[in-house]
Amino acid sequence: MGASAFWLVALIALIVGEAATAGLVCIWFAAGALGSLLVAVFGGAIWLQIAVFLVLSALALALVRPIAARLLQPGKVATNADRILGKTAVVIQAIDNIQGTGQVKVAGQVWSARSGYDVVIPVGTEVVIQRIEGVKVFVETA
Repeated sequence: MGASAFWLVALIALIVGEAATAGLVCIWFAAGALGSLLVAVFGGAIWLQIAVFLVLSALALALVRPIAARLLQPGKVATNADRILGKTAVVIQAIDNIQGTGQVKVAGQVWSARSGYDVVIPVGTEVVIQRIEGVKVFVETA
């Protein structure tokens, strides 16, 4: 098998490998294989083909990967519930973690609530929403 055929097979295998994976694994080496294939077609020495493969693969990995990763990385999607974090709420049912009771009203919505510090919080107290776990908010007194 000639050098051109080797680089062509390597290029195809790397492209197929990239298509079979979900996360930018082989494409950098496919760029190097393409460069080496061109060098081989034009009669370049084997040491030059290998050098071109290594240099192009490294350049593609170093220069393009950070940009591609940033563009392809899904960001955090805010939900409507995230809007109440840090907001002040009013206790409408006493919050007692031991009894498993408690409700607050915030932004016109009623949420099941628990105390962040395992203290009983009476009705009418203003509290601050600290975090959300499932359908419960965890609060602290304001």
